[in-house]
Amino acid sequence: MANLIVHGGKPLSGTITPSGNKNAVLPILCATLLTDEAVTLSNVPAITDIEKLVSFFRSIGSRIDWDREAKTMRLDHSELETDFDTASLPQGMRSAVLLFAPLLHRFKKIALDSNPKGCALGIRELDPHLEILACLGATIEHNGELKLTIEERFTGASHWADYMSVTTTETFVMAAALADGVSTLTNAASEPHVQDLCRFLISMGASIEGVGTSVLTVTGAEALQGADAAISSDHHEVATFLALGAITGGEVQVLDSTPQHFDLINRSFDKLGVTIAYDGNTAICRSSQELRIQQPFTPNLLPKIEAAPWPYFPVDLLPPMVALATRSEGVMHFWNKVYEGGFSWLPELVKFGAHAVVSDPHRIIIFGQRPMRPAVVEAPYIIRAAVALYMTAASIEGRSIVKNADPIRRAHPNFAENLRKLGAEIEWDE
Repeated sequence: MANLIVHGGKPLSGTITPSGNKNAVLPILCATLLTDEAVTLSNVPAITDIEKLVSFFRSIGSRIDWDREAKTMRLDHSELETDFDTASLPQGMRSAVLLFAPLLHRFKKIALDSNPKGCALGIRELDPHLEILACLGATIEHNGELKLTIEERFTGASHWADYMSVTTTETFVMAAALADGVSTLTNAASEPHVQDLCRFLISMGASIEGVGTSVLTVTGAEALQGADAAISSDHHEVATFLALGAITGGEVQVLDSTPQHFDLINRSFDKLGVTIAYDGNTAICRSSQELRIQQPFTPNLLPKIEAAPWPYFPVDLLPPMVALATRSEGVMHFWNKVYEGGFSWLPELVKFGAHAVVSDPHRIIIFGQRPMRPAVVEAPYIIRAAVALYMTAASIEGRSIVKNADPIRRAHPNFAENLRKLGAEIEWDE
């Protein structure tokens, strides 16, 4: 594991181009297994989870040409093996569940580890995925290992999900795209990366109605063809760079910033005293903004940022906002309505001098503008929490260390290099 060495207290300023969306490219890569024709992707980020998927694809006979410098990838799955070794499945990534539907389509039967792991946010259940697959005609057996089988094709059906799960929705659209008949998912997730996957499948010939809503209707196709597609900018990374500018007092401009997804995110920045401006698709955090938490019109309530499935404020962006609140004047209430482990990293934040009160596993209160000091902290296996610890260190004059910060590389290729372009003094200690 690698540590981040941070020399903070310096405003970060400059122009940055965000990476392709990790949460879009991973399901899109899995969906390429649904066709025998070649697929070409652009703006592909060079992150560790993609390395794992590419290694797995090659192990089962895929031909992949990945130009990391150009950020392009061409995939051809036309000559896959007739079987595969389950030990070759990607390890240490929760999104491995996105392979279930495509692998069933290709191999008709698979046996899998029933507990694929990802980050430390809390229990990430398989049941919703298995319910979707069973609803669409798969047979599920669990006798020590998880065995899934289908006949020739998935079968169209309707399902009302317990809650809006991103990866479950993605499993549904991949399975339903080639199912026999019409399938409907009610209570579907609608995050930007879910929309990206749906549009990618449509470009391959899938029939999907309701993209961006909570009800998806998919009419199964006989086959899907190849396609060319560009991975959209990572709105999480866009918001992170803007927050870095705000917390250090610098001016940061982010190109290709997908402003259509930012109305609520920008209002949340406003609550912390940060105004985000736009010049076309370029988002701008102006320098030297006064970080002051806005008071609500109802005087006996704390100002609040609450996160839940889209179109709520994104849960993944709570940690950067928590870091920003520690440097803002006032008190802010944060509510994570999804993950019971979403605030497990708060004891590390407190080592910098932050004043945080944990109300319960889902809610915290931050008292901002407390005296802060450099510290050595331990990053959890949560991408954005590791980034939030870096943000805090960057805002404090002196040398800090964020230990075991490797999770950042799961979503942010060239993290340190990009920050150096903004003037950061940062280095990896391998």
